[in-house]
Amino acid sequence: MYVARIPGASRMKRRHLLGGGAAAALAVGGGLLWSPFAGAATPDGRFALDADAQKFLREKALHHTTVLQSFAFDNTNKHLYVLQLIGEEQDGDLVLTKLDHAGAKRGHMRLNGFGHGVAMGVEPAGSAPWIWTEADANPDSGYGRGVTRFKFTDGKTLTSGSSPVFKPVPGSTSNTPSIDALNNRIAIRYRKDDTVAYKIFKLSDFTNQTYTAQHTFEQTGIQSGETFQGWCLHGDCVYQLTGTSYTAETGANPPSKKGNAHVSSIDVTTGELKERKRTEAAYSLGFREPEGLAVQLTSPPRLHMGFASGTRGARKFSLYYKAQ
Repeated sequence: MYVARIPGASRMKRRHLLGGGAAAALAVGGGLLWSPFAGAATPDGRFALDADAQKFLREKALHHTTVLQSFAFDNTNKHLYVLQLIGEEQDGDLVLTKLDHAGAKRGHMRLNGFGHGVAMGVEPAGSAPWIWTEADANPDSGYGRGVTRFKFTDGKTLTSGSSPVFKPVPGSTSNTPSIDALNNRIAIRYRKDDTVAYKIFKLSDFTNQTYTAQHTFEQTGIQSGETFQGWCLHGDCVYQLTGTSYTAETGANPPSKKGNAHVSSIDVTTGELKERKRTEAAYSLGFREPEGLAVQLTSPPRLHMGFASGTRGARKFSLYYKAQ
């Protein structure tokens, strides 16, 4: 991924970033929005990041053989969509796999020139939801300079620009989207002038290219040197994931220590870091690289964390969740 500005920190490569996230207080205009998925994990309905994680899927295969980058749930049709890079990061070419909730593959698409796949979203639209991804990959970095949406068509290849590209922050790069399906909002994470930030929009305004943000705030809460691995919006919180794959036992991140993955949360109304916790979810995986965050609107809602495993050229993915 790209580099965020950290006071006193050196510039970092690829996915080293600032971070933070805090979850789902369902508030609009200062008032609570009623939800059939009300939870009691925290006083304001956020996910408690120190809660035990439960297995959802373990070591399932995707269409391609690389690690997953991000994923999102189609809560209406009980499907899961997962993004992978096809080749080198700077190429910006992706594979999108569609699966059912048991992890069985239901189709795939190729997305040429779209980006790195850091985050994605699913916008409900009956039996054929809109899939949101980054778009217009920068040829120098492979990261998207905007975002787009499209319908899933099994076996189809899309080229970036074949569907409208939304650019709410002119001159920005590393744009990625997340959809809060419960509250019909979209969040955009982007980089501009060495600063990583977020903007939250009403989804209908955004699709009409009315870019009046409800909230704007800089990313915060990730420690210097950490590797950023994904994020999502739910209610009035953005959640973020950091961490790296295991090293040898003599290295900096040995399996015996159960990993360096952290989940953090930011209150979108204040931009403040609310919580940050290390997670040992899926610690028994052999390779175990954290990759992606998404919310599934079950009752109660679930905050899912993605993990890559397996050997190079034959990667698998697992999902573990924390329920409200």
